[in-house]
Order: sequence, then C-alpha cells, then structure tokens
Amino acid sequence: MTINDVRIRLVRKEGILRAIASITIDDCFVVHDIKIFERDGERFIGMPSRRTSDGEYKDIAHPINTETRARLQEAILSRYDEVLAEETE
Repeated sequence: MTINDVRIRLVRKEGILRAIASITIDDCFVVHDIKIFERDGERFIGMPSRRTSDGEYKDIAHPINTETRARLQEAILSRYDEVLAEETE
C-alpha cells in the first residue's frame, strides 16, 4: 500500500478536533473525512464514521490491522505537522 497524497484542512473551533484529512492510496482510492484529534497532548486519528439508529458511531472505512493503522496515522500526522509549520511561516 502506497499513500500517494495526504490533504489536511485545519479546523478552527473549540474542542479536541484539530483537522480533517483526505488520503489517496495507490493512486486509485481516496478516503475523506479522517479526523485528527488532540487530547491531553496526545494526537490520534479517527476514521470516517456515521451515527447508527441507536446513537453509536460506526466506522465506514478503517484499517483491519494495527500495522496499517500505524502507517496511516504516521503519514497523516506527519503531513499535519508540515501544514502547521507552513502556517506559522
């Protein structure tokens, strides 16, 4: 799996949500609405989800193993850091 592109849209509001990401995988598959959260100094991603009829949230798309999740999170958070650095310049 090759992550070809990561796009970040910063969120300017209160709360733990910091940005929304979209990724392109293998130049042929795009996943939108990956959330970047920060709480207590720790950053993490949340995959796209929808609310079910019982009020819970279920992921629409997600990695099926921890290795893939780690690769996605590393690529997304790395690009997020770059965007933040560009903004402060």
